[in-house]
Amino acid sequence: MSAISPARKAAFRILLAVERGQDHADDLLRADEVNKLAAADRHLAAALVLGVLRWQIWLDQQIRPLLKRPNARLDPEVLIALRLGAFQLWFLDRIPAHAAIDESVELTKQSGHRFAAGMVNAVLRTAARSGVPEEGVGELAAVQAHPAWMVERWTSVYGVEAMQAICRHGQSQPRMTVRLKDAAVEEGLSKARIELALGELLTAARTVVSGDVTATAAFREGRIRVQDEGSQLIGELAAGIAADLVQNRENNQDREKVQNKEEIQNQEEILDACAAPGGKTLILAERSPHAQVVACESSPRRLAELRERLAAYADRVECRLADAAELDADAAFDLVLVDVPCSGTGTLGRNPEIRHRLQLEDLPRLAERECAILRAALRTVRPGGRVVYSTCSLEPEENEQVVAAAFAENQNARQISLAPAIETLQRDGILRPEAADPLRTCLTPDGALRLLPGALPTDGFFVALLERLA
Repeated sequence: MSAISPARKAAFRILLAVERGQDHADDLLRADEVNKLAAADRHLAAALVLGVLRWQIWLDQQIRPLLKRPNARLDPEVLIALRLGAFQLWFLDRIPAHAAIDESVELTKQSGHRFAAGMVNAVLRTAARSGVPEEGVGELAAVQAHPAWMVERWTSVYGVEAMQAICRHGQSQPRMTVRLKDAAVEEGLSKARIELALGELLTAARTVVSGDVTATAAFREGRIRVQDEGSQLIGELAAGIAADLVQNRENNQDREKVQNKEEIQNQEEILDACAAPGGKTLILAERSPHAQVVACESSPRRLAELRERLAAYADRVECRLADAAELDADAAFDLVLVDVPCSGTGTLGRNPEIRHRLQLEDLPRLAERECAILRAALRTVRPGGRVVYSTCSLEPEENEQVVAAAFAENQNARQISLAPAIETLQRDGILRPEAADPLRTCLTPDGALRLLPGALPTDGFFVALLERLA
């Protein structure tokens, strides 16, 4: 494709693979084909892929009336060329109209659909002359860019204003949030002309204002890592709860039988049941220096990546190939973190293709799997131990209903409010001073924590704390 820029060529191939269900956009954007591009092309390819996926539903609604036969079936290659061209015309001010149109036409030809090139040219030229559709790309368009069934249920569960905030978040480029290992890292990044701003929730979090942190030695060495602040918060909550369990055990033991504090801390056992990609496991290892951590993953490939990422803690973090729903019932962990695989509807800004892949009928299947994992976690935690259950889903079937189902099957468990855990993080200086009050407003009546996109500067998450009684 000599007449097509490398960025558009890569974006077209990725969007086609996603359309065909062959792979995920996030994985493809990190593949060798994209990594080998110049920085400018790499950034444009990502902007095109993620932008088209975010606005795909709305783009199709606007493109269809411009066709001579609006209900005509279009081949995937032709439809993707139209979406790419229209997205550039309506959303990217710095892209010349002729480049957006001509290269979309060329993509159509070189993908084997030369007969449709004239139609693509005509439609995109009409789109360029007409400008952005009358309703613009504001609130209404953001809502229209989501499947109707999602919009309807979010309105029903959370109300109109919250639904609109969720949709706006789903259409925006998420801020890049990173976690620093120490202050020296930030000083080095500053010298490299990478500008960071303080996180809004956690003292260890920073928002990247300018510069490419992924191109630095600190990133390659693992001294800085990209992780949403809400995801970091879950790891911090789990680590804080584990620390409190140790403290409570120390207070309850016979002092005469205890030689020193370290002896008690060495008894701490933590399980991360669904550990990959390992960001929360790293927080557990960093914040619990005396704990033994088991990190489970069911995919051999992801386990290998997890083991490499956790190599610095190999002496006390065991990476284990295991299905989280089939955990050993004889284990006796003090704390189990179950950040379950879920629909991911809280991350649509970061993973926009989910809205095209997920169907309403998928939720019961996902919830069944999540229930099985939570049941297994309650079997593996010792009496008096805690289970932190979390998802990045906004759907009640995967959140409150999973917790309720676990209690219905297990009378030896109860839910505990996360309010004290928030207090612990505030006391220990892990939360920024102004963050505790907004987090308290996100507590549900049962004491779970629900982070809705748009309410706080994070993706959407649900976190519940359970205790095994006997």
